[in-house]
Amino acid sequence: MPSHLTIGQLARQTGTKAETIRYYEKIGLLQPPLRSEGNYRYYGAQDQRRMSFVRRARELGFSIQQIRELIAFGEQREHECSSVDDVVKAHIADITRRIQDLQALQGELERMIGNCPGGRVADCRVLEALQPQPAA
Repeated sequence: MPSHLTIGQLARQTGTKAETIRYYEKIGLLQPPLRSEGNYRYYGAQDQRRMSFVRRARELGFSIQQIRELIAFGEQREHECSSVDDVVKAHIADITRRIQDLQALQGELERMIGNCPGGRVADCRVLEALQPQPAA
């Protein structure tokens, strides 16, 4: 790997859009990069590791705030590991809630399809059930 990467190279190597990298810089997940005389961004190996970490954490569904916390804990090498565990446990609880919501949604959709008599789209109860309910 070259000692300095352009934003395009960093984007390709981490599977992240350049626009997203700029956003992560703006919100502080990435440190401001070095700049060339022409004001081009240049990133180093540490930036690539950080971007890869952020990318993977986002793929796993961690929120921006959770990623901030994990990064902060990672920078405090002597900090208790239980702090990291707490962030992960909260994420697991969120995943569990979402799974329950999706299972309930799956059941409802299966019930709607099971009650469908077939026929014309104009008489489709599934589409009817998906329509917003009028305000009372």
